[in-house]
Amino acid sequence: MSDVVLIRIKEEVLSDNRELAASVRDRLTARSVKMVNVMASPGAGKTSFIVRLLQHFSGRLNMAVIEGDVDSTVDAETILAAGFEAVQLQTGGSCHLNAAMVERALQDLDLETLDLILVENIGNLICPAGHDTGAHLNLVLSSLPEGDDKPLKYPGIFRGVDAVVVNKTDAHSVFTFDVEAFKRRVGRLNQEAPVFPVSCVTGEGLADCFEWLAVRSSFPEPSSR
Repeated sequence: MSDVVLIRIKEEVLSDNRELAASVRDRLTARSVKMVNVMASPGAGKTSFIVRLLQHFSGRLNMAVIEGDVDSTVDAETILAAGFEAVQLQTGGSCHLNAAMVERALQDLDLETLDLILVENIGNLICPAGHDTGAHLNLVLSSLPEGDDKPLKYPGIFRGVDAVVVNKTDAHSVFTFDVEAFKRRVGRLNQEAPVFPVSCVTGEGLADCFEWLAVRSSFPEPSSR
């Protein structure tokens, strides 16, 4: 009997995605456009965070959002209602966005006029961690109602991000959440990622988070594009 021919499909698919993601990133960099991938579990507040970020940099940066969802256009409609450009990706069941999906969305954006693109990934703490979207920076949101043990349960996504946001600090009186324990757990996985406790309701902590993003991304002064 001849030896079994083993084809590692997952490895090949991930390798192809990494190559395409690098190409997407290079194309954006050449146009001085930064892209930030925002990941979280459902209900953590990704869309609210993105709207707050858009409002913070409005007038300084030209921005657009790529919304990822299994179905519906609800999040894109929220972004449009806030006065910003959005492209909706419907994955039809896929639990993450990848570089090919993002590349398709970029075809509907005028990259020559943009400074920043925000990607709202599918609500999931597992699948998005393994798929490069072509973003320059990756953020993960957690929230007080989810508990402070998320880094213990989903270490992969916390290892691979550039910053961690803890949303819904305004709910501290309702939910038991040890912020310092959360920070220590993140630190054991990723010593480079800062942790920003914020509230998209009250605005607490958002200025520090957005300032870090501006410095890390070398955002320009008010855009002249």
